[in-house]
Amino acid sequence: MALIYSFPPIAAPSAHTLILGSMPGDASLRAKQYYAHPRNLFWPILGELIGAHPALPYTERLRCLEIAGIALWDVLQCCERKGSLDTRIDASTIVANDFAGFLAAHPHITRIFFNGAMAETSFRRHVLKSLAPHPLTYQRLPSTSPANAAISFAKRLDAWRSILAGESPTQCSST
Repeated sequence: MALIYSFPPIAAPSAHTLILGSMPGDASLRAKQYYAHPRNLFWPILGELIGAHPALPYTERLRCLEIAGIALWDVLQCCERKGSLDTRIDASTIVANDFAGFLAAHPHITRIFFNGAMAETSFRRHVLKSLAPHPLTYQRLPSTSPANAAISFAKRLDAWRSILAGESPTQCSST
């Protein structure tokens, strides 16, 4: 297996919320876009919450994230994995992204949300202990992956509403 690499972060300097996945799946890596698998519910959920509907061009969805103050990244910079499932990641090959540098460059981020258990576990295991103290809150959300079919769209959407808690919900308009 060869190493696979994640994407650069999507983050405006004013971002206050960071959503972290673990590592892009094969469909995302091929498309060079976050959450590109057609059955992944990330964009349908963000479409409901901030207007980043999957029917919009990718660049418009990213603009919606920026307007809402949301940054997007993955915990892992690189790893070896066969297929797209997080359970297939070879733990001995994991290299985490540079969160100390990222957080220093994005001082307004106060909340980190994990898109599923692997993102949270990887962050806590490979990143958290290396960070200087930050006034951050952390919350795991149910994964938007199609592999997480046991949780309905409605339940996931309800849980994901917490990314808007304490913030003025900003819907982007398609122009």
